[in-house]
Amino acid sequence: MVLDSILSSPVRRSTSFRKQFSQNELSWSVLLQRHRFLLTTLAILTFLCTIYLYFAVTLGGTTSCSGLTGAQKALCRLEQAKTSVTRGKLKIL
Repeated sequence: MVLDSILSSPVRRSTSFRKQFSQNELSWSVLLQRHRFLLTTLAILTFLCTIYLYFAVTLGGTTSCSGLTGAQKALCRLEQAKTSVTRGKLKIL
C-alpha cells in the first residue's frame, strides 16, 4: 500500500527535528527572515484591528439611555431609532 511505502521510505529518519539543524540555523534572525511575510501581515492586521476598535468604541458607544429603566428606557430607545432613521442611518438597538 501507499502508506507502507511512506512509512518505510529512507527519507524518514529517527533523529529528532532539532538535531537536523545546526545552531546557526535556529537563531532569531533566521527565524525572522523565514517568516517575514507572516510577521508583516500580522502587524498590518493588528494595526487595522486597533483602528477599527477605536472607531467602534468612540462612534458606536454613545448611548444616552443608560441610566433609565422600564418604560423610560423604551421611550428613549424609540426616540433614538426615530432620529437615526430620519438621518438615514438605520441602527439595530
